[in-house]
Formats: sequence, structure tokens, C-alpha cells
Amino acid sequence: MIERYLEKQLLDALEEGLVVILYGARQVGKTTLANKILSRFDNGLYLDCDDPAVIVRLRNQSLASLRKLIGSANLIVIDEAQRIENIGLTAKLIHDNLPEKKLLLTGSSSLDLANKIKEPLTGRSREILLYPLSLSELTDNIVKSDGFMQRLLIYGGYPELWGLREDVAARKARELANRYLYRDAFAFGTIYNQAIIDNLLRLLAYQVGSEVSYNELAGSLEVSKNTIMRYIDLLEKAFIIFRLPQFRKNQRVQIGRLRKIYFYDLGVRNALIDDFKPVELRGDIGALWENFIIIERLKKHQKAEEYIRSYYWRSRDKQEVDLIEEMATKYQAFECKWKKAARISISFKNQYPDMPVTVITKDNYWDYI
Repeated sequence: MIERYLEKQLLDALEEGLVVILYGARQVGKTTLANKILSRFDNGLYLDCDDPAVIVRLRNQSLASLRKLIGSANLIVIDEAQRIENIGLTAKLIHDNLPEKKLLLTGSSSLDLANKIKEPLTGRSREILLYPLSLSELTDNIVKSDGFMQRLLIYGGYPELWGLREDVAARKARELANRYLYRDAFAFGTIYNQAIIDNLLRLLAYQVGSEVSYNELAGSLEVSKNTIMRYIDLLEKAFIIFRLPQFRKNQRVQIGRLRKIYFYDLGVRNALIDDFKPVELRGDIGALWENFIIIERLKKHQKAEEYIRSYYWRSRDKQEVDLIEEMATKYQAFECKWKKAARISISFKNQYPDMPVTVITKDNYWDYI
């Protein structure tokens, strides 16, 4: 069992009397972690909302019926809570009238769950995102190894794939990408084109590390720009991709229309383009490394409970800095290079002479993730 660093954060939030909302993609380990939390309590109740009978028991219930359902349980876990209509009101009813009960909700789609829960639980909840396995979680539980980094670069960090033989891991990653990726990205009744989504994800997979133009994507797929923006927004809310905005302290120099898009998990990204070659044979190792460092930095800050904003920088003459992190009023810039140290953009250094820049390579990455 690989210990997840979020376990302590979840327990602390529950002890504070908050309703804890655990987000994350399907099969990223939410249920396993929720059950691990549940095992720490003497009398817990697990409600799986993939079960239609559970949905019926939770939908539009009165306080009296909720009391009967909960009984003596001191922790209630509602798994895949976005499936319950008015789940926010139900959670509020439990929290306000049964304050001794602790409540943990999980969800695979921030769109559905946030829309149903945020307003009723304002000031009563804490939202936490569960990422795929981080390198630090693996090394803290097993041993420090460069092999783990290379495994994450190719097969990703979904718990089900970890430790499997390489051919089996590749098959599982393909199944994950093709069957589960956006099962919860689109709410019931949403009209969408499956072929367009498949092609959009492949285009995004090939463009990791590059600026993405919504207009160009729309032209390639022969759909409207608004359609592309809507699909990308939904895919982000299902924790498949995330966007990095441009750093624009000087509006006259930076370009604000474009974004970079990265994947929460590189195994999923590689499955979309069906490429599981080892790192020494990869033509896209630069893009993989950039995506890897950025997502591992996000996990590192989450583990330390540090709030940051992340950006990239690019000038009109196409000079770039891969990552800029903003924490409070401090900024730190990073270049992500697989093999050798990078030359830092002269334009960037001239504009931001006081901002430190670190180059992260395969030789020093342990110090930064």
C-alpha cells in the first residue's frame, strides 16, 4: 500500500468539522483513500453513488430519513456524490443538524459536484484534489530511484498501473484513456460529438509544451472555436488536462490570447498517441519532461499546503520560460530541460532582473519535486 500524503490533510479537515470534498479523475484512487480514512473510525458508513439504490436513498431526503440512514455512524463517505441531485443541500442538512457527524464526499467531475454543492456549503467545506501518484509518494514509501521517474514519464501515476509489467501497463493505460477518460466530463443530457473529442485529445497530446490556439484547433477539427473552448473546459473539469496561462505583467510585450495545455497524467497522454517507447527512444522527451516537472511541482506545493499560481512566459519574438510560480508576492521561474542547462531568455532577464530562474534537468530534479 502506497501512503497518499493527502490522508493527513483529509483527516485534519474532518477534525475541523468541515465537509470534505475530494475531487479527482476516475480510478485515481479516491475510493481507496476514502476507505482508508473510513478504516480509522470505529463506526463508518460508505455510500456508493454508482449504485442506483443508494441514489434513491439519498435523493431529496428529510432530516428524519437521513438520521435513520446514518444511524450511529460517526463518518459518512458519499462516493461519486455528483450523481445525487441536490447533494449540497443534503450535505448541509447533515452538517448543520448532526454536527457530531463527519462527512466526506468524493467526485470525478468538478463541474457537476461544484455546481451542486458550493453554494449550500459556503463556509462549511474544504475542497481537495487527488492527483495521480507523485514521485515523492513513491520514493517515500519504497526507495529513491530514477527508474520511478522514467516509469511516470511513460506509464503515468494511476495506482492501478503501478508495478504492472510494461506491456500490461500499456494495455491498461489504453483502456483507461478510451473507456474512462471523460465518462464524467459531460453531464447527463449534454450533446457532444465523440469523434471530435477523441481527435481533440490527440491533438492536445501532440501539442504538450506548445502554445495552443483555439482557432487553429477549431480549423483542424472543422468546428467552431466556441465548441473547442467548451470541450476543453469540460475536459479540464474532469481532471484530464489543465491549462497554464501566460504571465502578463507587461501587457505590451506578452501575448494574452494563447494557452499551454498539459495532462494530469502522462500515461493517459501517451495512450492517446499510442506511444510507450522508453525515454531514450523518445522524440518528444522535452515535452514529456516539461509536463512532468510542472505537474510534480503542483503536487509538491499541495503536499506542503502552499497556494501558488502557475504561468508560462513568452515574448513576441518567441523567447520562452517554461514555468513561473507566484506565491503571495514572490515569483520563481523555471526552465525544464531533459539533458542540458538552458540559456535563459535575455529578454526575460532584462524585463524581470530580480526574478530568480532555475533550470531543472534529469541531473538535479530531485531537489525541486
